[in-house]
Amino acid sequence: MTQIDTSKVSRWDQHGREHVVRVHRTGVQRTIRCDTCGWHRGAQFLPWLKAEEHLAEAHQATVDPTAA
Repeated sequence: MTQIDTSKVSRWDQHGREHVVRVHRTGVQRTIRCDTCGWHRGAQFLPWLKAEEHLAEAHQATVDPTAA
């Protein structure tokens, strides 16, 4: 039986809008998908870093809501 895990990377843009990229894991496969624009790709290594890069480049969303 395969286990499915989902996590998310969220960032805010300069206009106060939240953008979210979800990381889906099924076994060793990871897929990242943007809730804002529908962009997606497979990412075997460092999917969270690739999610952050997409948010910064495509949406100029760089403010981390969890940072103090």
